[in-house]
Amino acid sequence: FFYLKELQFRCNYSQLEETENLSMEMSTTTTDDFADLRTFCADFTDTSSAGYYACATSTNVAVITETVKEGLDVFYLLFAGALVFLMQSGFAMLCAGSVRQKNVKNIMLKNLLDACGGALGFWSIGYAFAYGNQDSSFKSFIGHTNFFLKDEITGGGYISFFFQFAFAATAATIVAGTVAERCKMSAYLCYSVMLTGFVYPVIVHSIWASSGFFCAWNDDPLHGSGVVDFAGSGVVHMTGGATALVAAKILGPRLGRFHDADGNPLPEPKDFPPHSVALQILGTFILWFGWYGFNPGSTLSIGSGSGYTAALCAVTTTLAAATGAVTAMFTSTILEEMQTGEKTYDLTMAMNGALSGLVGITAGCSVVKPWAAVVIGVVAGWVYIGSSNLLVKLRIDDAVDAIPVHFANGMWGLIAVGLFANEKDLGMAGFSTTNLGWFNEWYRGSGNGYLLLNQLLAILWIVGWVTAVMTPFFYVLSFLNMFRVDPLEEEVGLDISHHKGSGYDFSAPDEKRVEELKLSRHGGGEVPQAVKDADDNA
Repeated sequence: FFYLKELQFRCNYSQLEETENLSMEMSTTTTDDFADLRTFCADFTDTSSAGYYACATSTNVAVITETVKEGLDVFYLLFAGALVFLMQSGFAMLCAGSVRQKNVKNIMLKNLLDACGGALGFWSIGYAFAYGNQDSSFKSFIGHTNFFLKDEITGGGYISFFFQFAFAATAATIVAGTVAERCKMSAYLCYSVMLTGFVYPVIVHSIWASSGFFCAWNDDPLHGSGVVDFAGSGVVHMTGGATALVAAKILGPRLGRFHDADGNPLPEPKDFPPHSVALQILGTFILWFGWYGFNPGSTLSIGSGSGYTAALCAVTTTLAAATGAVTAMFTSTILEEMQTGEKTYDLTMAMNGALSGLVGITAGCSVVKPWAAVVIGVVAGWVYIGSSNLLVKLRIDDAVDAIPVHFANGMWGLIAVGLFANEKDLGMAGFSTTNLGWFNEWYRGSGNGYLLLNQLLAILWIVGWVTAVMTPFFYVLSFLNMFRVDPLEEEVGLDISHHKGSGYDFSAPDEKRVEELKLSRHGGGEVPQAVKDADDNA
């Protein structure tokens, strides 16, 4: 009742007792809804009454509170969205470090164009397909309003587009590393717009829009709870990873990866070492940092009970990433020692293990306990190793192992929610508590597996939709000779063949000038006549 301080100067003491009683009534009658407050105060029209002053002051406080809350939420999403967008530089550094030096400019440009194409595609049609005509009272396949953001008039609406665009750009960037060193720029532009403008938005609508048929916030959610994918293990990472898998299969491996010059299979696949481990580790840390906008930021606000959920997301994200890195690296070390008797520590395993843990926790970061995040991270490290080895056996070439990290661990992230989601954190994050994770259902004596079933159905939906749309799309690009670069261009390197030269300047200083510098220093500054004559003749 802080506003009563002001009333002490406006009301006489006989009115003050009446005002205090009225304030008690208001505190028990009204809710956080500003409309309820206005309805309650509508009968107080006498400007000399204590009720009039109490309502007037309360209304002003409510207006200020709502304005501050809206501004705080906008700033929160602006900050979180900027962190997610910063992940674009993380992907760029990781991809650039992972490829050979002759393709650095090409992969960096593709990462930049992901952001550009993603922005235009998502602004024009993608956001409308994803979040248009939301109504939780019915279910729909795709949105169809708010194209080109023509219906947005509030700061909250604009900042929502910015935050969701950053997610769409992330999904598009996942493919860049997989098809690196052999994909044409024209094909990449086409794919980027297609994914962010149509394929990804349909999946977003089905799971995150209130009218989506898998949405947890629909009035009639699937099996009472819908699909729980808080920050996008399935929606973002699985979608990008599945697209990368289809693209890699149709595009084919890099020259010399699995076959020799005559097309004969190699006994062992040829490895192409990264040209810069420093760029790889820098990209990994930037991605990890950006994930603190990706996961905690998915609360979409910081008011009410969102603070608890955002804090939990930060903790679970940290633990899963750390555990995934340690698990992948030491598991790889143990397996190598068992096979060869030698013990080494693979930095690539540690980096991709951390990213695998981050992907694995993204769906359930808000609904699992810290101990469960550690378990999820451990399994994520193992999933990465197993799926990476499986790709090699299937002779599918993924230049940066994006498919094991994002696709395989995106699936694991959805499954993990179906196993570990607990009642308290589901409720705090705004989800239904009708169905819990399977392990928690057994704990409360139920054995109910509907949430796990929903998560598995979401996996089938994402794989089926991406495969059905992107497979013919990539085959059309290949048929039109728009997908893969010429073999000679690939061998020389895409930087020289497509981007006006190498990404690095390896030219050395003139040898005669170097010798001149050495002699001048040794002789106290006098340049020998032979050197002068050589310069004159040159």
